[in-house]
Formats: sequence, C-alpha cells, structure tokens
Amino acid sequence: MNKNMVVSVNPHIYAAQTTQTIMRDVLIALFPAVIASIVFFGIKALLVEVVCVAVAVLCEWAFEKITRRPLTVTDLSAAVTGLLLALNLPVDIPLWQAAFGAFVAIVVIKQFFGGIGQNFANPAITARVIMLVAFSGTMTAWAIPAFTDATSAATPLSLIAAGSLEELPTLGQMFLGARGGSMGETSCLALLLGGIYLVYRRVITWHTPVAFIGTVLVCTALLGQQPLYQVMAGGLFIGAIFMATDYTTSPPTPAGKLIFGLGCGLITVLIRVWGNYPEGVSFSILLMNILNPYICEWTKTKPFGGVQA
Repeated sequence: MNKNMVVSVNPHIYAAQTTQTIMRDVLIALFPAVIASIVFFGIKALLVEVVCVAVAVLCEWAFEKITRRPLTVTDLSAAVTGLLLALNLPVDIPLWQAAFGAFVAIVVIKQFFGGIGQNFANPAITARVIMLVAFSGTMTAWAIPAFTDATSAATPLSLIAAGSLEELPTLGQMFLGARGGSMGETSCLALLLGGIYLVYRRVITWHTPVAFIGTVLVCTALLGQQPLYQVMAGGLFIGAIFMATDYTTSPPTPAGKLIFGLGCGLITVLIRVWGNYPEGVSFSILLMNILNPYICEWTKTKPFGGVQA
C-alpha cells in the first residue's frame, strides 16, 4: 500500500476560487458604482464608504478577538458588507448612523449567527432595513446629484407614487445615474458593468438577477406602472446583482435561483404598487432570505446513483 496516499472526506474537487478571491472580485465589480457615487454625490460619498468599510472590518476583527474565533478579516467579506451597506445609504447620512449600520451588519447579523456562511440573511440588506425603521428621516433624505440639471432630490419611485410623472428624469439620466436615490444605486450603467464582470468571473450566474429584474419589468408593465422606470429606479440593480446572489442566503441550484429571483420580483412589485413604501427591494430580499432553506429543500438535486427519499 502506498504510504503517501491520503484519504479524506469529500468533496475531492479542487477549485482555485477561495472566499478571498470571490470577495475581491465583488469589490472590483463594485468599483464602477463607487466612482459613480463620487461623481454624482461628491467626496462625501467616499467618506461614508470609508467609514462603513472601516467599521465593518474593525467590528469583525474585534468580535473574533474577544470571542477567540479564527480571524477572518483577510477574506474581505467584511469589507464587501461594509461597502454594500454604504452604497445603499443616502450621501447625507450622519456618519455615526452609517457606523451603527456597519456594526449591526457585522456583529448582530453575521457574527452572532456564527460568522461567514452561517448568517440567515444578507447582513448589508438587513442592516439597511433596520436603519430604515430606526432612522426613517435621514434614511429617506435624498440629495440632488452634482453636475446634473436635476431640480428635485425625490426618487423616481416617489415621483411615480405621487403621480408626478412630468418631474421624472429622462430614461438616459436614469441609466447613467443622474437622479435621486442611495448613492450607489443610481447608476444602472455602473452596476451593469459590475454584474457583467461577476458573470464573466463565474462569481454569480445570470439566473437570479434576470429573474428578479425580468419579473419587475413584466409585472409593472401589466399593471401600467412605468416598467422601464421601475426597472432602473430604486435599488433593483444593486439588489438583484450584488445582494440577492449572496452565496449563504440564496439557493445554489439554477431552479432555486430562478424561484428566488421570481419571489424577490413579485414582493418588490407588491410593495412598490400597493405598500406604504415606494421601494421594496430590501424587504423582498430579506423575506426571500428567510424562505431560502425551503427553496433549497424543494430544488435540491439528487446525488448520482441515489434513490428518491
């Protein structure tokens, strides 16, 4: 018998991807949105992003030190969470509130549930929902983008809900990002470039983003609710591409991803059209995160050679 033979439990497939390389790719994919946020909202956007990332990384390091867990800050997941949270905030958010959100995302949502891979919901999106409830005034105080001819800081979704369609920006402005909203969600172009990069790098697949965005497009078209504006408005692109595709809180199979995206889209439309909030992306992703274990169970694949249970 060969003494050099090593026997271990499965899986036996080696992959070059690690958590660090995946998170690095996500950070690279978010770079166009970061640049767009600075162009449209000024240098304060960068300050909010730096604060969120720094607090997220510091909280993860401190919590793991205190609890004597293995340090994971080098895997870049905390940096991704902090940056995603920042891009979902208004540029004029008080910095202490941004820091509070980063603390909630890392300590309460991620570390309290066991750390990376154990959280029940996307940390950044859950922290944003908590901040919407706790700081509703500052979380919905939108700034007028710089270097644009915009005259109103109101988001397109708020204008649609109010029936002020004549005040809507052009579709070109919507696509480029010259409109009110959270500082990282406005530029569909920047987010689309990031999404294409992630698909090219095989970090994500097309299933969830296409199902999510496509469901919103079709449903709002059927309801006569300005479908093109609905698709490009709010946090749909950043949510569909960067948050609904989170490995821990979304299904691994193509069928599961399609169901997940479809559910997110339907809930988003329900909230936007009939709810009290003009936006529903954050709530839809959070609700589907909670349903994720059931979707995984319904769509799990049968092992090769296995028998039906």
